[in-house]
Order: sequence, then C-alpha cells, then structure tokens
Amino acid sequence: MGPLLRVIEPGSWLAAGVLLAGLVLAAGYLAHRGRLPAVAVSGIQLLLWAVFLTACYLPDTALLWIFPTPETIREAPGLLAAGMNEIVVGTAPLSSGEGLTLLLVGAIGLFAIVLDHVVVTARMPLLAVTGVVAVWLVPALAAPSGMDVVSFAFLAAAILFLLRAETRTRETPGVPSARPTTGQAGRPAERRAGVGATAVGIGAMAIVVAITVTPLLPTPTMRPGAGGGLGAAATINPSLNLGEDLRRLTNVPVLYVRSNAPQAPYLRVVTLSSFDGSRWLPDHIRTLPLEGSYGFGELRIDESLRVTAYRTTVEVTNLASAWLPVAFPAVAVEGLEGDWEVMPFNRTVVSRTANSQGQSYEVQTHVPRPTREQIRASHAGGTVLRDATYALPDVPMDQILQAATAVTAGAENDYDRLIALQSWFRGDEFTYSLDAPVADGFDGSGIEAIEQFVAQKEGYCVHFASAFAVMARLMDMPARIVVGYLPGTGNGSIVEGQVQYQVTSDQLHAWPEVHFDGIGWVPFEPTKSLGTPTSFLPERVALTDDAGEDLTGGVAEPVAPSASIAPTDPAMNPDRDDQALSGPASPAGISLTGALTAVAVLLVLTAPALLREVVRRRRLAAAARGDAAAAWLGVREAAVDLGIPVPAAESPRAFGARLVAEYDAPAGAVSLLVTAIERVSYAPEGGVAAAGGSRRAPGADATADAAMSNAVSAVTGALSASQSRGRRLLATLVPRSLIVRPGSAYAAARVPV
Repeated sequence: MGPLLRVIEPGSWLAAGVLLAGLVLAAGYLAHRGRLPAVAVSGIQLLLWAVFLTACYLPDTALLWIFPTPETIREAPGLLAAGMNEIVVGTAPLSSGEGLTLLLVGAIGLFAIVLDHVVVTARMPLLAVTGVVAVWLVPALAAPSGMDVVSFAFLAAAILFLLRAETRTRETPGVPSARPTTGQAGRPAERRAGVGATAVGIGAMAIVVAITVTPLLPTPTMRPGAGGGLGAAATINPSLNLGEDLRRLTNVPVLYVRSNAPQAPYLRVVTLSSFDGSRWLPDHIRTLPLEGSYGFGELRIDESLRVTAYRTTVEVTNLASAWLPVAFPAVAVEGLEGDWEVMPFNRTVVSRTANSQGQSYEVQTHVPRPTREQIRASHAGGTVLRDATYALPDVPMDQILQAATAVTAGAENDYDRLIALQSWFRGDEFTYSLDAPVADGFDGSGIEAIEQFVAQKEGYCVHFASAFAVMARLMDMPARIVVGYLPGTGNGSIVEGQVQYQVTSDQLHAWPEVHFDGIGWVPFEPTKSLGTPTSFLPERVALTDDAGEDLTGGVAEPVAPSASIAPTDPAMNPDRDDQALSGPASPAGISLTGALTAVAVLLVLTAPALLREVVRRRRLAAAARGDAAAAWLGVREAAVDLGIPVPAAESPRAFGARLVAEYDAPAGAVSLLVTAIERVSYAPEGGVAAAGGSRRAPGADATADAAMSNAVSAVTGALSASQSRGRRLLATLVPRSLIVRPGSAYAAARVPV
C-alpha cells in the first residue's frame, strides 16, 4: 500500500485498508489452522470482505447495517464508477472521495485474499511476487518521482520473504537440522546456513544499486493525448508541473471555442493560491452545486464600472478532465451533462463523477471593463480574500525583490507597477524556451527556480507566471496563478456567425492574476511571445459597442462592493474547505497523516521484537509437544540474539558444555536438551518414524515434554542473565536470529555490545 501514497493523499482509506487486510489474513490464518477446505477459507474471507465494505460504506442499504442486500448491490456500482472516474480524470496526488475510498479499500481487501490463496493455499509464493511487484510498480509509473527508498525497502523485503517461503517448500520436512544426510557433504543446517542473512545482504545491495543508478536513468513521463483520436484523451495536471505536458512529442486538438466577445477568451481550469516555496498548490475551495440556488454567486464590483455580458461556446473533443475549461468571470454554464459543482470564489467548475470529454456547453460571463484611470485609482487588495493569496515562504528572496524593485521604481500606483513587470518580462531581455530550463536544472516553479529564471532570463509560462506572482506578493499585492488554455487559433470555420478557434494540447498555459479592490481579479500576461498583454483604454477614448450586452445601461445593475459578506451566503466563504474535495475533517489539533505516520513508525520499531516473541513462543509450544529439534533451535536462536557464538561445526554436546562453563547455564537443563537432540539426530530411522514423523525423542512422554519446555526457558533465562543490560535490551529490540540463522557464518563469531 505504501506506493499508493504517492498518487493518493492519505485519508480514511489507509486505515480502513490496513484493518480490512489484517482481518482477512487473520481469518485465513484461523481457517487454515482449523484445517478447513480451501474453498471454505476463501469463502469466509470473501464474506468478511463484503460485510466490512457494506458496514463502512453502504450501511443504509444493508440488513442490520452490515449484511448486503439487493439494494446494496444496486448502489455499489454507482460508487465504484465515481471512484473510477476520479482515477481517469484526476491527477496525482488524488484526494479520495467516497467512491475512490470504497474502490481502494475493496481492492486492498481482494488483493490480500488473492495473496493468501496463492501463497498459503496453492503454495506458490513466487507467483505472488508478480502481484506485489505490480502494485509497487504501477503507482511509480503513474506519478514519476525521485527514488522512494522506504517503499523500495519494503518491496525488497516482501520479495525476499516470498523467495524464502518458496525455498522452504523444497526442504525435506520432518528431518532435524542436526541429522547428517547420506551422500551429501555436511548437514542440512550447514547447507541452509546463512540463507536469511545472505538474503538480507542481497536486499541491501539491491537498495544501494537502486539508489545509485535510478537517478541516472531517464524519468518516464506520461504524454496525455499522444495519439490523434485513437489513444487516451489528454488530461490536465493542475499542480503547475506543465513542463512535460508542454514538451510532448505530439500535439492534438483538445477543444473548439467560439464567442461573441471581441476576441476569443482564455479558458481557465484551476487556480493556485497556496505557495510553500517549492510548488504552487491547487485551490480546494468550498464547492456548491452548479444548478443550485447560489451557483456562482453575484459578481461584486464597483457600481461605476462598465460591465459587458458575453457568451462563449466550448466543444471538448479530446480532453478528459475533472476540471471544466471556462471563460472568466463566469456567471452561468449551460448544456453540461453529469453532476458539476462550482467554486464561487474563483469561478471554476469541477466534478466528482463526470469529466469534460465530449461535453458541449455555453459559458456566460460578465466582464468588468474599467478604464485606465479607474484601475489606476484602485489598489491591489480587497475585503474578501484568502490569506493564501498574500502568503510567502520564510526564505531569502533578495534577488527577486531587488529585480522587482528596480523594474517598478518609476511607477506610482499598483497597476503601473504590474504593467511595468509585464512589459519587462515580455521585453527583449527574456526568451521563451521549453528546453533551456531543463538543461540548466530548474524545471519548476519554486523560489530556487524563479531565482535562476530571473538570472538567466529564459523559461516558459510556468517561470513567467511564478516570478510575476511572487514579485506581486513581495509588493504586498494579492496574487495567484491560473492554469488553463490560451484562446487558440482560428481554423477558418464560421459557426452561427462566429469564428471558431481550435485549441491544441500544447496551448496549455499558466498566467498570473492580481486582485484589485472594486474590480476583482485582473489577469496579466507576462509570458514572452504568448497571449495578449493586459491593458486598459483611457477614459477619453470612446468605448465602441461590440456583440456583447452592456449591463451598465439598465439591463442589469452591478452589485456594489461590500465590506463584509453575510454569513448566510455560503457561495462567498473562501476559507471553508470543500468537504467533497477534501474529505471529512480531522478533529481539531489532530493530523490524520501525522497519527498514521506515528502508528506506522511505532509498528516498524516494535515489529522485530513482536515477531521474535511469536517465534519464541512457537519454539516453546513445540518443545512442550516433545519436539526436541525445536527446543534445541530455541536455545541456539536465543544465543544468536545475545551475541553468543553459534558455529555450525560445534556439536550439540560441545555447545552445551560451553554454555554451562562460560554462561552459567544450568547443567541439568542443558544435559536434558543435549540428550534429546542427540537421540533425535542419531537414533535409527525407526525411532523417528515411530513417533509419526515428528521430532519427539524416542521414549518421551508428556512429563518429559513439559520438562523439555521448562529446560529451554531455564537455559535461555540463564544466558540472558549472563549478559549486560545493554546486550539484553538490544537482543529484545533487534533480535538477530530473525535474519542470522544459527550455524551460519554470521553467527559463528561473538558480537560486541
């Protein structure tokens, strides 16, 4: 499950997946111990799987809230379809909704059932390796990133464990490790000595090689829309990692647009306000139903501004995205199929269950058209803004600030400062390039990338937009970045009297916006050689009428600016997180990710001790049943844990004598164990066969069995008491016997504390 965290944000699915997998495997273990048929084992696990999912995600449709009913079966496909849609149209890291959570938890549970059947029932551990590798590899290919050492270490450990399980199936059962084998050199214990430690060595070598070599290999990339109308549709990465999208080898038409505006509008998809110094994050603002009573909400601008209404028609042909390309500022969208929601604060449209592919819709916009004098008289700011639109990381930005100060030195108002920045970026000093930034190592939008961009003056839209937005914030102006599409290129077609523009996948774009009091968000175009730079006409120039509807002349009065928004208007509450996008809120002061991380760390730290305790108890239980080999192995493993040498060449009698002489082991208990293992190892074959193939010493009875178990406890207790407190603690927390087997080369020498 670890690799999934790179493509899906941690949430309730993680805890539920761990719990369900644990329950399924525990049920399988108990069923196997009860010697039930394989079909019964799988049936019990599947029943538990169905009951768990029903109780967690579809209780309202279930009998007694846990047992599936026909209504449950009818409801489940809709949720699963919503989850699949999130995967198809979303981009990593996904924020899991109810449908995706059900899909994830259900898949994790089924995977656990399949692995249990393949490994335990069918006894084919190597076949299970294929599934484990696939689960680890698919997320790595879906979201290429740096080497995940922890995830790879778990993968290596899982594969090595399955390989060891495979080799155990080929070992001769019922033969004690100390028994010589005729015709073969050495004893089976010697032949198998060090298998665990060698496996760990191989795993460590693999990790080192992977860490060293992986960074030198080219990173695999997704190329959305790589094939005309045949391949998968293009998609959009809203996290501003547009470099690979813009450098794709094949560009395809993604949508067609026409409008009655004087020129085709930019189409926004998502806004990014939060900036942590290394990346810009998409806004997850509260959403409302598109067709609801609030919808986009009112356009709040100064009553003195001219406002014009336009209509823009968009036909999507090759773009599968949960975000809808819309003109700005939208006040209504008509003709959509499926359930869509609107983020009123940034006037973007998003869906959990539908996507943009094949949609044909009309966007109505009310565009404020201030004069140059009006925008110069205004100031960058406003009363209804999120703190994130001002925030900057607490890192040195002297070089960026100096450049912004120098460029805007002669400007007397916020608008002129921003125009000066726009003109500087679009001037002769800068060059638009998709390749140079990658070659010089700053293909990003963080502070370090911006500093290099300002110094080298070469980059693409991400660099221009990021640098502009950061400089605006350094001058105390609220700014954000928009990801969307350029207006496109006219294709010569006239539809309903309007020129049709074709927008291709390489016209994916990013641009900055700054908020002006009484006017709203004003877009700027700093990217050299792309788009249309922002400018406003002076008041003395007559504004010619166009095909748009002038709302200022009495058709509809603009709403006057308000110093505060009524709390009854949820459409304009920008600081309330979107429940649908973010999932259920965590309790105050508690971070779900932090809690899960703490639990995971605790489990990792205590896992060796818990596993060793399980093994120790199994040895004692076997000794209590008269298994002399298990009893003797328990003593040797305890010695390995404590750093006491356990060489393969030393006979049981010699090893026992050394334990008595050097570590104060009780002589009687050691003698009992040595005698028992010697009888099992060297008695005639009939002695073992008489016991039904077990490792019980010939002639042993229940009383002797109990004595053997007590002898193991007495000897191991004495060995522990002979060591220092530090050595005992180390043996408990980091038991060497889990990977270093008695008789191996690693167990032959004393281990210092």
